[in-house]
Amino acid sequence: MACSATIQPLLNFELSHSHQPKRPYSLPLCSFIKKPRLSPKHFFSQSKDYTKINIFSSPSLFSRQKPGSHVAAQSDYSSGEEAESLLPDSAYQEPFSWSSVILPFLFPALGGLLFGYDIGATSGATISLQSPELSGTTWFNLSAIQLGLVVSGSLYGALLGSLLVYPVADSLGRRRELLIAALLYVLGGVLTAFAPGLSVLLVGRLLYGLGIGLAMHGAPLYIAETCPSQIRGTLISLKELFIVLGILLGYFVGSFQINAVGGWRYMYGCSAPVALLMGLGMWSLPPSPRWLILRAVQGKGSLQELKEKAILALSKLRGRAPGDEASEKQIEDTLISVKSAYMEQESEGNILEVFQGPSLKAFIIGGGLVLFQQITGQPSVLYYAGPILQSAGFSAAADATRLSVVVGLFKLLMTWIAVAKVDDLGRRPLLIGGVGGIVCNLYPWVLFNCFSRWMP
Repeated sequence: MACSATIQPLLNFELSHSHQPKRPYSLPLCSFIKKPRLSPKHFFSQSKDYTKINIFSSPSLFSRQKPGSHVAAQSDYSSGEEAESLLPDSAYQEPFSWSSVILPFLFPALGGLLFGYDIGATSGATISLQSPELSGTTWFNLSAIQLGLVVSGSLYGALLGSLLVYPVADSLGRRRELLIAALLYVLGGVLTAFAPGLSVLLVGRLLYGLGIGLAMHGAPLYIAETCPSQIRGTLISLKELFIVLGILLGYFVGSFQINAVGGWRYMYGCSAPVALLMGLGMWSLPPSPRWLILRAVQGKGSLQELKEKAILALSKLRGRAPGDEASEKQIEDTLISVKSAYMEQESEGNILEVFQGPSLKAFIIGGGLVLFQQITGQPSVLYYAGPILQSAGFSAAADATRLSVVVGLFKLLMTWIAVAKVDDLGRRPLLIGGVGGIVCNLYPWVLFNCFSRWMP
């Protein structure tokens, strides 16, 4: 992944030994298990020994991770990792139809596709924008710093967008977050395509990047909170595949428009129609039922009103009749479990424990993986694929952009293999194999460059 933004739902916890229940702790959104209903009032009139309450008999829609030994309010989504069920395969699984799953996955995933498209389109745009014959501008003679700002403008925007959305994400909601992201994508793409000068171009790139920041935060959350539990890991992994598909699409558009005067405008502008489709699609989808329940638990609205909205949203997402009994049952179970988890979070959760004991080790390993993924330089190769291939001997712009399509196809192939085999082979073997491949390919070139400089 070029720049994978990963996020996990707010209310995922691991319990310490002193508070660990006798059975695995999960937060079921949806349950068809027939058991006596407990109203919230009855639930909280009981003892605080939550192990006496049977909330473990149904698969979780949002948290399917293994119990640990430390409390940790986690904020990281790994592709498919959260879909590892605590329950055996024989546990009851929610029935669903694929036709009702496609759209709630597709429209948020377009946010990832547009992120990848920006990477691929930038590769060809850097060549077109600097060409005296093809740029169609009088300001084509960009310095290295100016070109760097054009390329990284969307990344600066994505960083800023991620920082801005973090404290307000729960207030906005996943659906509204993605709607705003789609609007920023459209504004950024149109402004970049019609930019009369470098300053306007940079503003357009920044706006587009803000859309990336919001989309990469909201898309995995919306997908995880609305899809059936048994396919959640698959769909989140496919969202990552959409990013790579966007990269390939950007390379294709770049290769087609590289010989057109002002072709870079078309390369960036083609993102606007896709972003518009994403916005219209998200407008037609309901808000996340889990987010509505969370707002009710947090006291951000009328409990009964938010509960009814959650039932209607879940009914629409599953393709059922509005307010059907199954959806009502699921939402009632969710309300009870989310309330208990929210109370546990407020009384026991401490973000500082992330930096203590085994949690610190996990934090260092996870942060190190992201760090070393980026400093290998592979994101730069994707953004500058066209210019790099030109300097490698493919001097014709058309040849360089066509070869970048081959790079995109190979990346898509390997990503698809990883998505298809991640559950069979496991995360660690794939990670070791990927890092090993990087080392084996980069190390001989590092040695060659070092020796060539030392040799007379």
